[in-house]
This record gives sequence, structure tokens and C-alpha cells, in this order.
Amino acid sequence: MSTKAKIKKAVSLEEEGLRENEKKWGKELIAAGWTAVPNIIIKRQKQLGLEALDLNIILHLMSYWWKAGELPFPSKKTLAEAMSVNESTIRRRIARLEAGSLVKRIERRVDGNRNKTNQYDFSGLIEAVKPFAVEELSAIEAARQEKAERTKRMRAKKPALKAVE
Repeated sequence: MSTKAKIKKAVSLEEEGLRENEKKWGKELIAAGWTAVPNIIIKRQKQLGLEALDLNIILHLMSYWWKAGELPFPSKKTLAEAMSVNESTIRRRIARLEAGSLVKRIERRVDGNRNKTNQYDFSGLIEAVKPFAVEELSAIEAARQEKAERTKRMRAKKPALKAVE
């Protein structure tokens, strides 16, 4: 398959997914913005040591992360207001996420002064969740193979039909 064909197929699949999201949520909600979050992060929240507020913070941070090479940088005040908690709560929770190597704060300075909001790097979270994703993919593949074998056995058991005159 040519590169152009691959790109066209990828764009087609992306558009198909977007249209499916529009069917689920409505055009207005999708047009207002949406965030892609791997299900495995939500499913394995407990194993990752994430409490509800931690996951909420991560989801809010992700909502500001639009491109792979451009890390999000919302202020703690913005996050606190969105979640109806104090900035100090956000600060403590982000420090906890950082201590757990799930999120990394990157200071942004101007002229040596720390007067810009932090950027947030999710590479630790991504690495922490990969083993769970591999495990999930293995389980999906095992279930697929089991279903295929079951279908094969069922087809083999069917008696031959004879025409009745």
C-alpha cells in the first residue's frame, strides 16, 4: 500500500471515528472539543494507585494536551476552579502524582524568573500503563482465539442435512 493510500485510509478511519463520536455525543459537544483517553488508564485506575481526584486531574490535564510534542500547561488555579477544590489540593495531588512517577512537572521560566505555568509530561503514566495494556491485549487475543475454536467445533458437529422427498 502506498504512503498516500495509507494516509487516506488513516484520515478516513479518523473521520469515521469522529462521526461515530458525533452520533454518540452530538455535533455540538464534539465541536466544542473532546479528549482521547486510553481506556486502560480508566480500567486500571486502582492498580495505578490513582484516586478519583487524581484521575480527574489527569483528565483535566489531558484536555489541554492537543499535540504530542506540545505538553499541556494549565495553571493550578484553572484546574482547581474546574474541580471546585483549592489550589493547594491540586498542588499536593500533582506532587503525589509526580512522586509516583506518573506525571512530571516541567518549570517554564522567562528571563530566569518562574512566572509561567508548569508543563506536564505524561511519559511516566504511559510507561506505567503499558504492561496493563499488553495484558489486556493478550486477554483480548485469547478470547478471540477461544471464540474461533468454539465456532470451529460447532461447525464440525453439525449433522449433514438430507433432502426429504
